[in-house]
Amino acid sequence: MGVNVMDAELYHHLKTLRTELPRLAELLELEGGPERASWCKIMDQRLLTRFDPKLPPVAAICGGGSSGKSTLFNSLLEGRFAPTGGRAGMNRRILFSVPERLAGQTRLIAALLEPLASEPKLLEHPEELLQPGGPLYLTTRPGRFDLILMDTPDFDTGAGGRYANRQSAQGALEAADLLIYVFTNSNYNNRDNTDFIARMLTGIGRRKCFLVYRCYPSFTADEVTEHAMTVARNIYGADAERYVLGIFRADEDNRVAAGERFIALQPAHPQGRSVAETLNGLDVQQLRSELHAAVLRDVLRDARDGLARARDSLAELRRYADGLQALQNGCLREALRYFPMDRVMRRFAKIWAASDPPTVRLMRRTGSLVEFPLKALIGAAGWAREKLSGVSLPEKPSESFARKLEENLVSATTTLHQQLLSPLISGTAADRERKPAAGNAADTVKAHSAVAPAQERLRQKEFQAMLQAVLVRQAEIGDIGSDMERELRGLADQFRSRMGLWDKVGQTFWAFLNVLPAAAAVTYVLSTGDPVGGTAVKVKLAGLFGLKDFYALVAIPVTRGMKKADRRQLESMLGPIAQTWFDCKLRKVQMIFEQEISGDLLQTVARTVSEAEQGIAAVEAAIASAAEGAIK
Repeated sequence: MGVNVMDAELYHHLKTLRTELPRLAELLELEGGPERASWCKIMDQRLLTRFDPKLPPVAAICGGGSSGKSTLFNSLLEGRFAPTGGRAGMNRRILFSVPERLAGQTRLIAALLEPLASEPKLLEHPEELLQPGGPLYLTTRPGRFDLILMDTPDFDTGAGGRYANRQSAQGALEAADLLIYVFTNSNYNNRDNTDFIARMLTGIGRRKCFLVYRCYPSFTADEVTEHAMTVARNIYGADAERYVLGIFRADEDNRVAAGERFIALQPAHPQGRSVAETLNGLDVQQLRSELHAAVLRDVLRDARDGLARARDSLAELRRYADGLQALQNGCLREALRYFPMDRVMRRFAKIWAASDPPTVRLMRRTGSLVEFPLKALIGAAGWAREKLSGVSLPEKPSESFARKLEENLVSATTTLHQQLLSPLISGTAADRERKPAAGNAADTVKAHSAVAPAQERLRQKEFQAMLQAVLVRQAEIGDIGSDMERELRGLADQFRSRMGLWDKVGQTFWAFLNVLPAAAAVTYVLSTGDPVGGTAVKVKLAGLFGLKDFYALVAIPVTRGMKKADRRQLESMLGPIAQTWFDCKLRKVQMIFEQEISGDLLQTVARTVSEAEQGIAAVEAAIASAAEGAIK
């Protein structure tokens, strides 16, 4: 079905496609720039500006060097407008004729010449065509053809694959509704020429053409037809006949070559219509309807291809975003391998004790009497163990924590920085724990080309300065802080709100928390390290680093004889406290990493994903609506 007049809704959908697809391609750094530029040009030239029914069809005369294009132009218009001669490539500019009835309608002429990106000028002297420049035009008297006729420069003049006029010729041919292709016996089977014409005629929207064969008078009608159809098949393929509007011959004549007379075009077969009858008999509305339908069909086809590439690229970007998140989570875990949980437990014990009833406070004072001999006992055991094994006692918790925290921050920062700049993100320990069955291929994600500018900005920063900016905030990570204090108070309130009558009676256990040396003598061991003697309590942490099942070891040296019920109660307390600590510190270290290292890259990815999703949705809707509008 043809498309005759573009309604406002269809025009809106096509404008959306014209805007959004190139924006998507630029956003996602898609390949295929030349093809995309050609698609945009077709949209601008042959769809968005060419649906005015007042605009007559545009017929471009084209052909190789010295094929007689300008001579044919002069002959059809019966005037000496374009210079002619035996030298190839003489005329360097586009010349077109405008019917006199349109001479004052500058808007239509501007729409015609928009693809040429140049303001037209009225032809004053034929010699103007011999110098490169913008297009020239003239008006034709009434009674000639009601079409716009173009004389185009040679598209094959040049050497070594460099063509002097091909770019300007291509602009004129892409703007035409139909072509008049002039060829000779020496080049009718020249595939370079016909391949170029084929791209112009069949790339997006198959346009029809007239074939003009400049040949010897001795050629028979069958020979002329046979050679012309060879040209047609080279251009259109097997269904060439449906796209050829007419075949004409121009017999060689020395008087024409000398400029003494015009070309006398004859139909290939004597019973055929003359060129004037054929041109004037064109069903312009049908021709344009079919052309626009073909252009629209091909434009939507290419738009769907572009949309599919955008979807694939967005999927790759999302995989890269997931890889970035897994990378950062792994580095966060590396930075949080060791923390002073004794400090956390001491703080929590004080928070808990502050709201105890009087009877429990009395019990706590009793517990303090017990704590001293237990501490002495534990200390003696440690001294004996050191003497027997020859192993020195560990460093004080504060010293050990500070040293290990700095080491872990340096390691995590270095890994994060290197991986963010790498063309491939390697699988992290956190990612492998989350997906233990994944192989090496699954652990590697290719960096998306859309993040290259953000990677380059990160590369320009001095690494040592970033590392120092992280380390200088080491105290923020280790301190309890007001945020952590509030969360621990909230946790204590939750514990008390869940305590029933028997729990409150059994608070004897909670009152003896301070019996555990160093406020429960809790050593939090993540991934590596051994508990400091005693019975290990395994605590499940949920939601850390994106891991569903993550366990930490909490060792309590004085709990060898602890009752099973008391042990469960202790575990139920330690889990939420550990979870609260690591959730808080996870946010802190993540904030530091993103402020100093990864923030720009993560924001670029998130912004690009969001904009690409919006663009793809707009293109999907526009394609569906435009296709539906074309069928109506």
